[in-house]
Parts: sequence; structure tokens; C-alpha cells
Amino acid sequence: MSAATGSGCWQGRTANGQAVEVRIEDGVILSVACAEEKEDLPWISAGWIDLQVNGANGGDFNGQQTTLEDVDRTTRYLWTKGVTRYLPTVITGSFERMNRAMAAIAEAAAEPTPLGRTIGGIHMEGPYLSSERGPRGAHDVRQVRDPDPEEFERLQRSAGGRIVLVTLAPEREGAIAFTRGLASRGIVVSIGHSAASGEQIASSAEAGASMSTHLGNGSHLMLPRHPNYLWEQLADERLIAGFIAEGHHLPLSTLKAMLRAKGEQAFVVSDCVSLAGMPPGEYEGEIGERVVLREDGRLYLADDPGILAGSASTLEKGIETLVGPLRYSLAEAVALVTERPAKAMGWQNLGRLEPGLQGNLTLFECERSGEGASVRIVETVVAGESVYRQAEGGPGGS
Repeated sequence: MSAATGSGCWQGRTANGQAVEVRIEDGVILSVACAEEKEDLPWISAGWIDLQVNGANGGDFNGQQTTLEDVDRTTRYLWTKGVTRYLPTVITGSFERMNRAMAAIAEAAAEPTPLGRTIGGIHMEGPYLSSERGPRGAHDVRQVRDPDPEEFERLQRSAGGRIVLVTLAPEREGAIAFTRGLASRGIVVSIGHSAASGEQIASSAEAGASMSTHLGNGSHLMLPRHPNYLWEQLADERLIAGFIAEGHHLPLSTLKAMLRAKGEQAFVVSDCVSLAGMPPGEYEGEIGERVVLREDGRLYLADDPGILAGSASTLEKGIETLVGPLRYSLAEAVALVTERPAKAMGWQNLGRLEPGLQGNLTLFECERSGEGASVRIVETVVAGESVYRQAEGGPGGS
């Protein structure tokens, strides 16, 4: 693919039912105009955004040696799922392993190509997380530790300054001061994998934390009825919350209630790992433990089926859950993977179909059937370049 951004025209129907033609010039949306009504128009939206991707299609950001091939495999697979911007997520590990991953991702992101433009930065999820079983999730208990500003600076140098989102537990020693320092530099701080008290959550938000990572997951299997750290984060209007909506991480009733509680302060992530797109079976997980991938997509620790090991689903599964059993309108569902995550990250040039914004588009089909729904990606466009076309079975030019 060329290094230059692309130009072209795409027709589709917006989630509110309007047939439009989107014209992109030099990678930027030039116009969004009414188009002729046609029966076979696909749905069209701003490009989908995923703020939590650990890998996909065998590409792994958390193996012992993350390579450019891992980034390439993951990105190209995400294009087939409508994703035009994402954050490679590096989870808890030794400094050496995390540092290698940061460097490899940064090298790929620096390329002036569609692949490089798809990477919006790096999400560092850990190692400054709870050591308690449950809140820790599948993170390696041997590697979780207190925030270390010097260690972070070394990782940020290897990342070329691209660490833009950090998930941490406010109860770790030094976490509040660390949060204040990151937020002052424009790095988004998210509360996650935490057993923090209400006071600690409030202190973290006061220090600049603005997000909750996959709220409702990374928690104890049993909690006090109230108060608890889930209620505290749901109630804090300073925190916009990410949710994994593929149907395994949260029961549908819980997901529905939490989304209602957060309202416009919510977005959806996949949290997909390297096994997304792989056949069912037992595998070695990203941190060395054995994991099981069921045929229905549920991914869990082999020695503790109650603990999930990330997701094997991508964003379109979240859309299917929202417009299917949850009965969301398509416009409401699409907002959770476009304008809401863009707002959470402060990306003002993404997430909406408006002139002057980056020319990222997702064209797709969505069919409801009873209580279910099916989403199929038709085309994915990054900065005006068509990177995936379903009809051709792979990448193509516009």
C-alpha cells in the first residue's frame, strides 16, 4: 500500500437511515452529502475504534517476543472487522517483555501507511494493578507491582511517546501521585483491575483519572451488596466507562443496567486477544497459563473457568449484542464504537461523519433476526484508503 493518504467517494446509509455520499480527499472528509436512495446500500459510519486489543488472528502483543509480524497480523484482521483505529494493549509482565512489545508496536506505528495510521497509540494495562485474585484477572501475580515513574519513563521512551492510556489500580502505593503526573501530560488514566475503596476511587478521579477499564470485569466473584468499587465507578460522572459487550464478560441484564447508568459516559471495547479468529480448543495463554476457547467464543482459564482470559471476539460482536438482545437502535450501538471512544481519548478528528475529520469509514450490513443480530463488514477505509473489501475477500484500493 502506498504511503500517501487516499481520496474517493463512498455511498451508504447512516445509522439514522439517511442515504449519503462521503467524499474524502487526501485522507480527510471533504463532504457528506445526500445521495440517491438505493435498496442495496450498506450502512456507513465513522470508522470503528477499539481502545483495548491484546492481539488477534495469532498476532500477540503480550508474548515473550512481540514482533512487527504480530502487529501486522492483528491490524489486518481488525480491518476485516471494521476497526480503523485501535490501541495495542500491553499487559502486566516483566520490564523486559513489556519493553520489547512497546518498541515493536512503536516501530509499526511510525510507518506512514494505513497500518501505522490505524494504531492510535498504546494502552498500557498494568503492571500497576491489584494483586488480589479476582480483581487481578488473568494478569501474572508475580509481575504486578506498585507504580514506578522511572520504569514508566523507560517504557515510554521505547514506545516513542506513544503510551496514551494507562490502566492502574488506585489502591497501589504511589498510584494517586502517579495518576496526577500522567494526567498532567495528557495521558489518559483508567481505573481497572482494582479493589479500591470509594475514597481511593474518588481520589484517583480528583487526580485526573477519567476512565474505567472494562467495568464489571477484573473484580471479585463475590462483592458486598453496597458499597463496592463497581457502584462507586458507575456513580462517578468524571469516569467514562468501557464495557466488553460480546455476551460473555457481562450477563445481558448487567450490561444493560450498567450502560443505562453510564449513559453517554460509556463506550464498548473488544479486549480481544491473540486467539480471536482462531479455532476452539485449549491453548497456552499470553502470560503462560492454559486457557480454553469454547465454540461459542468464551475464553477462560483452564484451571478456573470462572476467570475469563480476555475476549476472543471483536467489535462487531458487541454491535450484535447491542442491537440484538439489548434492542439498542443501530445509531445508539454505533455511537459506542465511534464517537464515544473518540471522546474518551480526546480524539477530536475521529468518531463522526463530518467534513474536516479524518477519512475513516466502516461500511457494513446488519440484520436482526428474532432476539439476535448479525453484522458483516463490507468495507473498511483508513484515511481515504480502502484497506478491506468483503467482495474481494481482502485489502483493496478505493
